[in-house]
Amino acid sequence: MAFDYKKEYKEFYLPPKKPGIIEIPNINYIAVRGHGDPNEPEGEYKEAIGLLYAIAFTVKMSYKGNHKIDGYFSYVVPPLEGLWWQGGQLQGIDYAHKEKLEWISMIRLPEFVTEEEFQWAIKEASEKKQADFSKVEFFTYHEGLCVQCMHVGSYDNEPATIEGMEQYILDNGFVGDISDSRFHHEIYLSDPRRCAPEKLRTVIRHPVKKI
Repeated sequence: MAFDYKKEYKEFYLPPKKPGIIEIPNINYIAVRGHGDPNEPEGEYKEAIGLLYAIAFTVKMSYKGNHKIDGYFSYVVPPLEGLWWQGGQLQGIDYAHKEKLEWISMIRLPEFVTEEEFQWAIKEASEKKQADFSKVEFFTYHEGLCVQCMHVGSYDNEPATIEGMEQYILDNGFVGDISDSRFHHEIYLSDPRRCAPEKLRTVIRHPVKKI
């Protein structure tokens, strides 16, 4: 049976609807940085997702080719994730002006993928697909201490969930610690193309620190 990160690391990917504190270790990702409204049909965000999944599946299917990755194991490609902020404003997002959004879109890499193997995947995908993958990077994110919970519903309704998270951290001796290296983080467990907006499941995670 293939290794499934959502099942094996439930505390990271399947939190309850009520906020809780969690310590997140360093995690390596395939990542693409960009800006603009993620809903634009031909925008940067749509392009980024295509690039991410092309590399993710190049790694996943590598066992079928001549290149063998040391330590490879069968796994389910982890869910799409995103770090978000808005221009120079790190605190809060104005959902009425999504064209001002800045983001890092990313997919978690299995632990056996080194930076060297990542570069092999970039080269392999570039040759096979005859496409430009220069925007794709090997990204290590140190998230650390965070508050997180499951948001169920439209992305535009996230502020109500975030308000509950902010109240929780104040009630429990923490403060928010969003900065230019620690961001508003979303993990997408539902496919918006196949799921009604009111049923979308999204993990929301914010960095915190002790008062």
